[in-house]
Amino acid sequence: MAIAARKQPLYDQLVDILTEKIEHEYRPGDMLPSERELSKYYGLSRTTVRLALQELERLGLVVRQHGRGTFVADRSVQTTNLSQTYSFTEQMRELGRKPATTILEFSEIESDKNLASSLGVRIGDKLFKIKRLRSADGVPMMVERTYLPVRKFMSLKRPMLEHESLYHVIEQYFHEKIRVAEEEFFASIARPADAHLLDISEGAPVLDLVRTTYNMGNEIIEYTLSVARADQFKYRIFHYRNE
Repeated sequence: MAIAARKQPLYDQLVDILTEKIEHEYRPGDMLPSERELSKYYGLSRTTVRLALQELERLGLVVRQHGRGTFVADRSVQTTNLSQTYSFTEQMRELGRKPATTILEFSEIESDKNLASSLGVRIGDKLFKIKRLRSADGVPMMVERTYLPVRKFMSLKRPMLEHESLYHVIEQYFHEKIRVAEEEFFASIARPADAHLLDISEGAPVLDLVRTTYNMGNEIIEYTLSVARADQFKYRIFHYRNE
């Protein structure tokens, strides 16, 4: 089935055709035909097909997984209310999903200029660096890089985070009451290392999140940089009008 010659670019025509199929024929999780199959069926070059699939991925309609194929994204993902305290573990449990955390790194580092500024500490002060892969029902969802001031959590050990949420450890073991967490998020693309961990294509759309958490004394006790799969997260915030 060759695509007709029009002024519209060929890959753009294929995007329209596949979008129509995704919306009316395919279901979330269905695998699309391979690049070779699409190329043969529509009489297009592999390069043109690849461009179309990249555009569908950018639009959040499909997820491309290395070595597996291209799958229809689940756009019914429930939203996270940013007006509430955020906990990945609690959110996944509320959604009926099984959360899992893989600790990829637990180390002690010295703060550089950027981390010192972000955490309100001095350059060279000791920090815990915790890199974690967050998953739900076996699906990789988010890569988190968390920094904590060592002076606040002197006795923190890796095993403490293997079976408990970070916030539970902070509040129950170290008696640091969380007052507020500020979070910024913006659209980005997956860098190679994160793409590999999240099982998505390099350059796939992701959400970059920056979270700064304060205790009751208005001290920063956590600074976290996260990369989340765009096809797995939606965020919602409520704005209230003052009369």
